[in-house]
Amino acid sequence: MLPTLPLVAVVLPPREGFGPGRTGAIGLLVRRLVQTPGFGSIVIGGKQNGPTFPGIDFHPVTPSLWSLGSTNLRYAAAVAEVLKKLNPALIEVHNRPEIALALAARLPSIPVVAFLHNDPQEMREAATPAERTDMLRRLAGVIVPSSYLRQRVLDGVTAPAREPVVLPNCLDLTELPPPRRRERLILFAGRVVRDKAPDTFISACAAALPHLSGWAAEIIGADRFSFDSPDTAFVQMIRAAAEGANVRMLGYRDHPEVLAAMARAAIVVVPSRWPEPFGLVALEALASGAALICSPRGGLPEVAGNAALYADPEEPAEMAAAIRTLGRDEPRRAALAEAGRQRAQQFDVPVIAAQLAALRRNILG
Repeated sequence: MLPTLPLVAVVLPPREGFGPGRTGAIGLLVRRLVQTPGFGSIVIGGKQNGPTFPGIDFHPVTPSLWSLGSTNLRYAAAVAEVLKKLNPALIEVHNRPEIALALAARLPSIPVVAFLHNDPQEMREAATPAERTDMLRRLAGVIVPSSYLRQRVLDGVTAPAREPVVLPNCLDLTELPPPRRRERLILFAGRVVRDKAPDTFISACAAALPHLSGWAAEIIGADRFSFDSPDTAFVQMIRAAAEGANVRMLGYRDHPEVLAAMARAAIVVVPSRWPEPFGLVALEALASGAALICSPRGGLPEVAGNAALYADPEEPAEMAAAIRTLGRDEPRRAALAEAGRQRAQQFDVPVIAAQLAALRRNILG
């Protein structure tokens, strides 16, 4: 008889989508890592508006009506009831320190690990140095996708009980569309919100396109990761600016369509003015073989390394110059694209899953 694998319960944020057409970065990462070798996995999340990803043991829960506190705490109470029955060896909570700490208090015999995908200094129960010190003491581990985010956890923490561990985000390179002939296309893919700087992208394209014969520019994305994303005032402003700059706006597209667009785009631009904790879109562009231009902020340089051109997101002229440089120099685009493909290999699912398996064994050991 084969030995029973240790069971890991992966807890999503309560409003995270986990199915085709409504999944953000966290749901996609969890989907990729659910098959980490040497472990069984279940995924727990909020009630889904449609089918979940096939082949994954998903348990929907609804925040308890009988518990006091925030939505996170009521959600944690409902999750704890499910976990008492399943009795996993390890609990991994994504992007909600408040939920991770609540589960650690309710289930003290099971180690709880927090995966932080955004700046902890903007999260409940992790905003202050004292709260982060307490979090590092009470949880079995804190995992972050970049050294930038690791430093944000440790900022002001003088004597951490445990050091946060860097585990980069990953891609399943086998799911990428096959290589195809590159179009003279400059692409922005991501949420259409101020932090992602689509306005800078449009201004840069408006300045660059008149000097690049036969080139076009497109924006894929909406305010949120769903087909029913609201048409916010910012989205309306960006749509009007895009129309004036001859930039096509395609709205929200499901993740496979985004990857297909990256497979045909010659240049992908990630102009985030927000310090990206990691930069998954940049990684997807590298893996897809597009030449990448990105912001130097946050964790983006850790993802792209020397396989990108960098431009200040607050300087559209600087970004336009980078676009013109690559648009006019096909050998340089090809060299940058090949460097990106090579760099993406170190973020492939088997590589990161092996690192996660080692971290899990260390925690359980």
